[in-house]
Amino acid sequence: MSAPASASSVVSVVCALIEREGRVFVAQRPPHKHLGGKWEFPGGKIEPGETPEAALVRECREELGCEVVPGERLPEAVHDYGTVVIRLIPFVARLAEPAIDPQSSEHAAVRWILPEEFASLDMPAADEPIVRAYRKRQ
Repeated sequence: MSAPASASSVVSVVCALIEREGRVFVAQRPPHKHLGGKWEFPGGKIEPGETPEAALVRECREELGCEVVPGERLPEAVHDYGTVVIRLIPFVARLAEPAIDPQSSEHAAVRWILPEEFASLDMPAADEPIVRAYRKRQ
């Protein structure tokens, strides 16, 4: 990865690896969006003055209609997409109410997968080191 042109071109983003019953929640980006069709972990941009944990809770509430409890923070991943550099801050998380299924109006599809199924998913390059770190801790 090359160094970003300026600090302002780096976008800090959080993502949640939501666990339930040995599975992890993933969502598929809509076809009309950047990286359309790729599977990702839910999350989004950190707002000014917001902690990564608070951003994770807010983004999951907004995107999935559910509350999550952030847990272990995994190593950050930085990826240069050419037009923007993403600083991805991942957390292992759980649902505050396990009986509630996350729903997303922002994604083409959602599903719960076993950790060994990550290899079969088409995921953004920025997520690859996160998957490796997650699998390594198991």
